[in-house]
Amino acid sequence: MDLHARARDLLAAHPVVDGHNDLPWALRVQVGYDLDRLDIAADQSARTHTDIPRLRAGGVGAQFWSVYVSTELTGADAVTATLEQIDVVRRMTARHDGDLRLALTADDMEAARAAGRIASLMGAEGGHSIDNSLGVLRSLYDLGVRYMTLTHNDNTAWAGSATDEPVPGGLTAFGEEVVREMNRLGMLVDLSHVSPDTMRAALRVAEAPVLFSHSSSRAVCDHVRNIPDDVLAALPANGGVAMATFVSKFVLPAAVEWSEGADAHMRANGLHPLDMSPEGMAVFGAYEEAHPRPKATAETVADHLDHMREVAGVDHIGLGGDYDGTTLTPADLPDVASYPHLIAELLRRGWSDDDIARLTWRNAVRVLRDAETAAAGLRAKRGPSVATIAALDGTGA
Repeated sequence: MDLHARARDLLAAHPVVDGHNDLPWALRVQVGYDLDRLDIAADQSARTHTDIPRLRAGGVGAQFWSVYVSTELTGADAVTATLEQIDVVRRMTARHDGDLRLALTADDMEAARAAGRIASLMGAEGGHSIDNSLGVLRSLYDLGVRYMTLTHNDNTAWAGSATDEPVPGGLTAFGEEVVREMNRLGMLVDLSHVSPDTMRAALRVAEAPVLFSHSSSRAVCDHVRNIPDDVLAALPANGGVAMATFVSKFVLPAAVEWSEGADAHMRANGLHPLDMSPEGMAVFGAYEEAHPRPKATAETVADHLDHMREVAGVDHIGLGGDYDGTTLTPADLPDVASYPHLIAELLRRGWSDDDIARLTWRNAVRVLRDAETAAAGLRAKRGPSVATIAALDGTGA
């Protein structure tokens, strides 16, 4: 049996749990959430990285849909936009209930797989989505959000981002309370996008396993969005999972400098570097045509996974492609149908069937189940926190 056929067979038994996909934001930008205008039941390869046929072809069995909102939205506007993102995931899941099933627990994930459905979970990307309110945090949980990334590309009032000015200690007192309340709820603390100091602070405070929904190894590619080895080495004691991302500028050193030039070009044209609108894609495409970019490959991603397995252990790694959240995909991993190609590369390197099963399915299901178990214990000890940022940090009243 060739490696690609073996990879497909493995994924049929142990499908991919992907930690991060930005299709909901693409639906907002491209069609204003009109699901008739971008029907993911059909091939949408000219417009997105994601649709149901390609999820099926890629062996994806569970998807954390990112209910991301831009940090340009603040306060109540950020909360409203997050609710709209949650709404479109719920509508999308209901519309395609023959293929997708909303999942809120690890048991739901297993039940969806048994029924031949793709489990659909939600993760909020950026603590600005809660507007400094633990009540909003709890409301997002009640609506189905099962992880929150503490920051996006900018600091929140209580946590430091990897791509903003340093925040002493990473988390403020209120930030620590956010982590504790997430643990009490059973919402995974996602440490992608945050600074190393924030990672270390969250690990110190955490009473449940953490998640990195889409981050790779800083030792392999020295980009601020990646995870330092000391943090990876701390994951076994915490029980957390680091899900390697495929974004070229995070995994390929030669792509880092190129991406800085592309970002500058986007800004010079009055566009955000992450603008995925048709105009943004056209401007980005023109820059790429004039300046061919160095492209990562499945081998590049596998290099990260090899290192992350060596440092953190095979029980603490996973996959988080960041499809539809980037234009910078590896040459041979262009969309969600590509997972068998990556798995074939890992098999070529000697990864066992059991290693693959842990990477793709078991670790992600286990980390959510462990968070649920921790939450049950914590809820027996304490009720909902009524702390405020004003009381704990003296700001944000």
